[in-house]
Parts: sequence; C-alpha cells; structure tokens
Amino acid sequence: MLDKPLAYKDCSVWANNSRYYIDGKSVSLTSKMYSKHTPEYLLLKLQEYHDQNQYDVFNQFIERFIRANSTRFYEIVNEAHQFIQEQASKFPIENIVLSFSGGKDSTVTADLVTKALQNPSLVHIFGNTTLEFPLTIEYANRFRDNHPLAIFKTAKNNEQDFMSVCEDIGPPARMMRWCCSMFKTGPITRVLTRYYRDTKILTFYGIRRDESTARSKYNRVEDDAESVKIQKQTVATPIFYWKDIDIWLYILTEQIDFNEAYRLGYDRVGCWCCPNNNLRAQFLSSIYMPEKYKRWRDFLIQFAVRIGKPDPEVYVDTGKWKARQGGNGVKAAEDVKIRFTNCTSEEHAKIYRLNRPMDDEFLNMLTPFGIVSKELGRKLVHEVIVLDARTNVPILSVQPFQQADYEFSVKVKTMNVASHDDLQRMVGYQVRKFNACRKCLKCESLCRFGAISIIGDSYHIDETKCKRCKMCVTAKYLDGGCMMDKYLKTKEGSKK
Repeated sequence: MLDKPLAYKDCSVWANNSRYYIDGKSVSLTSKMYSKHTPEYLLLKLQEYHDQNQYDVFNQFIERFIRANSTRFYEIVNEAHQFIQEQASKFPIENIVLSFSGGKDSTVTADLVTKALQNPSLVHIFGNTTLEFPLTIEYANRFRDNHPLAIFKTAKNNEQDFMSVCEDIGPPARMMRWCCSMFKTGPITRVLTRYYRDTKILTFYGIRRDESTARSKYNRVEDDAESVKIQKQTVATPIFYWKDIDIWLYILTEQIDFNEAYRLGYDRVGCWCCPNNNLRAQFLSSIYMPEKYKRWRDFLIQFAVRIGKPDPEVYVDTGKWKARQGGNGVKAAEDVKIRFTNCTSEEHAKIYRLNRPMDDEFLNMLTPFGIVSKELGRKLVHEVIVLDARTNVPILSVQPFQQADYEFSVKVKTMNVASHDDLQRMVGYQVRKFNACRKCLKCESLCRFGAISIIGDSYHIDETKCKRCKMCVTAKYLDGGCMMDKYLKTKEGSKK
C-alpha cells in the first residue's frame, strides 16, 4: 500500500481499523489508497513477499505485550469468570448455550465460559449465514475438531438463496438488514426450538459495547422481550466491557486458535458483504474474494440502474447503497401496502386487497385473534367466523369478496369488541403478511411459544401452541406487523 515492501517486517506493527501503530508511531491509511493499485496487483505482491514476511520477530513483541499487560489480563478474566458463574447459576447446565460466529469475540466468549464453568460439553450454535468468509467455515470446522466434547450445532437457512432474495426486495442496507432475520436469527431460532421448545435458556454472546453506537445501548444481561431478538432466551455478554485490545490480549495469552481472516487485515469477521462493513473490508474482499466481490458489485450496479440512480458505479463504490431506505423503485414494495375500502353496506367492515385468493393460509393467519370456525359462517358466501378464545363470542366475519380495482379481495367485519379500529389494524397487519411475506423468519423468532413456523412456502400458526398474546400483530414488537413493511415501505406510505 505504501510501496515499501518488507520495510516494517522487523518493527512492532499493530493495527486498529485503518490506523497502524509502527514502533509506537501512528500511521493512517486513507481511503484514497484503496484505489492506488488494482486488487490483482496487490495480491501478486502479497504472494511474492509471503515467504519473507514471517512472524518470528513479531512473536517477540507478542511476548512483551503479554508480560506488560499481565495484571490487566487477570483482572478482566477473573471478573468475566465471576459474571459467567453468577449468570449460569440461575439456569440448569443443559439450558446454557454459546452463540458462536467464528469471530474473535465469540471465540473468546466460548473459551471463557467453558473454563469458568469447567464444562467442555456445552452447546455451541454456529450460525452459518451462507455469507461467511471461506476462512470462517474452515475455522468453525477446526474449532469443532479441536473441541470434540462440545455439542456443536450449525444453524443454516437451506430454503432461501441470498442473491435471489436480493433480486426480489433489493440488497440489505444499514437500516434494513433483512438478512439477519432470514439467515442468522431465524435459523438459530429453529435450532433452539428443536432442542429446547419453549424452555427458557441462557445464551452467552460475544458482544462488546465498544463495537458500535448501537451496541453501546445494550445491557450486559438482556431478558426483555423488546430487546432480545430471539424469544425464550436470556442473553448474557461476559466481554461486554472489553476493548478490542483485551480480546487480543486474551487470545495471545491463552494461545487459542482464531480465524485466519484477521491475519489478512480484517478487523471484523462476519458476513463478507454486510452493509455495515467499511471501505477497508470491501477493499480486502476485492483482493481475497475476487469472484464473490465482482458478482456482488455487478449486482449492486444493476440494482442501482433498476432503481434509477444517475451514476450507478459511484453509488456503489462510495458505499451509498448501504444508506438505502425503503422500497422505492422495487416492484415488491407494492405488496406491503395495505389497500382497503370501507364497506358501504355494513358498519365496521373493510374490504382488503389480496394479491392471491383467500385460502386456508390466510384464515390460519387469523389464529392470534381467536378460534377460526368455518362451520359457523354462512356457507353460501363462504363466510368464516372467528370466535374470541375466552368467551366464544364472534369477533370477526371473513369472506371472499368481489371489489372493483382489486383482482382478489376479502371482506372483514369486526363484531362485539371495544375497539373496532384496533382489531382492524391488527387484521391489516395479517393482510400485509399474507401479501408480502418473504419467509424472513422474524415471526418465528418473535413467538416465544414456538407457534409460528414457515412450512415449505406457507406461513403457519399452530393453534394448539398459540396463546393469543398478539405479539406478532403488535407494532411494539413487530413494526407494521411484518418486517417487509420496514424494508419495502415507500415514500407514498401505506394505508393502515
């Protein structure tokens, strides 16, 4: 980068993002340097000097670093062990889970918890998002081999293809990371549900408040329904107050294996195309994952053209695509708009537009409101009645309807309730789900009773498990009743 190959091979060199400390002096790499040479040229140079750029000298600096910070090491480790033991004492050992991502923070957390509890047989769940660095998959396999007593489970969404979803609803962005629910928390929820059902569990996470502004607002222990992404779990973070340098102090002192991606210059290891990645990470990916990088960049440029950006390549290469909000220019955005008209012949009745005929899947989506009964409705008009689960009083009348300007529609009338508007708003949320569901798995993660599942291409609510808590139709827990509303909402807005 500085056109001084091997100039610093005998120096003490430490990196923090794009800032390097060379023998104690700070040297920054500006973003302009990323375009100084082509990725192909840099890769050739790295390969050319690889054998001469070894760790012999740097290992001496590591030893000095460990000795100089030994007091700090014992302080943070002892505190973390006490924290782990205190939190673990509140749960049966079989209900304790380690969230493992393959990054340095989760690696340290796993080692801390295993040693603090003196139990090498803890459950580790690795979320394979399908967007991992190849080196992360290698490391996860190596970790599993090196910890044969650990119960190591992999959570992976085998039903969705990331690029296909991007084509449909657009790429994720900083404020619209639909990929997290679909490819991370959703699959992890499925693994937890399979093994723990609705049992309360304790999950140790490798989250640090120092990582980002958003994470600085977290608590070290979270068990509140609004803040925990996956219900039925309490989340505890032993390294919450640790600095980045503390993580490396632990890894180097304990001499534990770690993801080789850090040796390439990455400061964070997650999804390689994450919109939260900085320009440095993008630059490194262009060197070490050229085929993946090219495919992703080509897609982003095509998407920019599709949504009408005047200079697509600049929009992509400057990272402006990461700031995208809503579904402007995306065809799928039409699905999240709740289109309805008020019925002129019946009070408290609305006619909603559907993008396909009313069917059993739609009726099943009314389960949170009560008991769905096809028998009680008028057969001639295919009416279905929903009864209040507690009183057996009819609260909804539902029937397919013919409405001008709507290819498919349903008429929903509210009855015998204190607030007709509130109930219709929640019905509207289910209409949105029916029209817009992209199987993001957020609803599965939200339901603490395991009542919601995606079966094949269908959204299904198990009426025997549903407690009618209405979290899945409450904006406080799921804004707009469907995550797609957040990702695809346009400036035009939507009727609610």
